[in-house]
Amino acid sequence: MTRRLVDVATAIRSKNAGLFRVTCDVMFDDLATYRKVRDSGAITAEVIADLYRIPVDHVVSVVAHDPGQGIKVTIRRRVVSGNPGDPDILGCQQHAPLYDIMVPA
Repeated sequence: MTRRLVDVATAIRSKNAGLFRVTCDVMFDDLATYRKVRDSGAITAEVIADLYRIPVDHVVSVVAHDPGQGIKVTIRRRVVSGNPGDPDILGCQQHAPLYDIMVPA
């Protein structure tokens, strides 16, 4: 049985990580759920690249942080923050594609 990530995570958010990167945080308030998602292989560089339609080498990192019960995803920005054509200068709207990742329930 699987569910959407947005239905099992406590919070999913994004923000700039400097001018050239955006970072997304997926946080859980339940250790068992966090571990199940972490260990499932549902959130990988390949999955992120596919969701954001970017090359895998533009996924800077996917890191599980056990003490914080969270997973941090960092990707390269398509446009430098604040440059013409940047649709989200603060990077705070970039987490939405993560909502629909299917994870173990």
